[in-house]
Amino acid sequence: MKTSRFWKCGADVAAALLVCFILCAGCPNTSNSPDGTTSKSVVVIGYNDLGMHCMNQDFSELMILPPFNTLHAQVIERGGEAPRLLASGVTVSYSIASNTTSRDKTNFWTYVEPLMGVQLAPDIGLAGKGLSGHMDPTGENDWFARGIPITPLEDDGSENPYPLATITVERDAVAVADTMAVVPISWEINCDLCHATEGISVATDILRKHDARFGTALENSKPVLCAGCHGDPALGLDGEADVSSLSHAMHGSHASRMEGAGIDNMCYACHPGQRTQCLRDVHFSAGMTCTDCHISMEAVAEASRRPWVDLPRCDGCHGRENWSFEQADTLYRNSVGHGNVHCEACHGSPHAILPTTDPADNVQSVQLQGHSGPIDTCTVCHTSTPDEGFFHHSGGEGD
Repeated sequence: MKTSRFWKCGADVAAALLVCFILCAGCPNTSNSPDGTTSKSVVVIGYNDLGMHCMNQDFSELMILPPFNTLHAQVIERGGEAPRLLASGVTVSYSIASNTTSRDKTNFWTYVEPLMGVQLAPDIGLAGKGLSGHMDPTGENDWFARGIPITPLEDDGSENPYPLATITVERDAVAVADTMAVVPISWEINCDLCHATEGISVATDILRKHDARFGTALENSKPVLCAGCHGDPALGLDGEADVSSLSHAMHGSHASRMEGAGIDNMCYACHPGQRTQCLRDVHFSAGMTCTDCHISMEAVAEASRRPWVDLPRCDGCHGRENWSFEQADTLYRNSVGHGNVHCEACHGSPHAILPTTDPADNVQSVQLQGHSGPIDTCTVCHTSTPDEGFFHHSGGEGD
């Protein structure tokens, strides 16, 4: 087995990496000087839609999730009182220096046609994006690359669930801003904690037990797309009528049986694992765990719950007069706040709310403002500190 560079990385190495990034913030083609200020007219902030994306490692027998990662960026024309979000007039591109190809790291492209009914060129994801390329305007004041087919295996053979993407903004073919943002990905789905029958694969064990319990014939129908029957909004698939969603089926079926997995945090049997540990943010540092927000597997499996729609809200715990968190009837990951800047741009992704325990997540904040944590330095976007008080949401009062 290849040695994982990420898992072996010590605190001294992580600290050294941060120092390198801080020092390099004053180099050409970066936006800022080491003191956290910038003299450039444009700044770009990158962010992932989810704090962790998951995928199968092997697709020959079944697929829960494909390699599919979505990276966003907001481009801001700096100004004194009124910086301007740019949705046109520039070119925004992304690349991942440590992870430039996936074709030889996964058999996804061998089985994508029988699984999904589509043919894809190697290194091209389900939404048409590769490991590098241009980002597209969303129409919501930001840019995105949807469905990047990245794996956690880097080009040098090491495993890293938090690779850094470089996002570059060009105007008239001249680079005017760049940043680095994590593109999180893990294939550590530990089904083998329970599905470990001698002589057969983990996937065959799963399919065989499904056949025995529900009278299906999945073992003889490989490769099987789980969301083909059990609808999964994450893949945009409705599944079959009168069949429970993938989220309801998985959480409901396993809720009463996870004690046998023998791990402290039962969520990490699947989401996505004990090594990756999806929750790594300021909440984790405060001592919180998965169930502080998600309550229990039984609650997640509740039939009335809409997967990927009914999710914990910031204002379920946080409250402040004249201060909004995510927008009403809008998920945190889709909400905007101060000057129509996306919440995730300043605060980070769900499960990776800044600052996090992983150095890579904090690189961008250090580069942009000279310290980790949420983007809270006015002169990242403003050319001078505004006279008015900060408002947390568009149209809000100064605070």
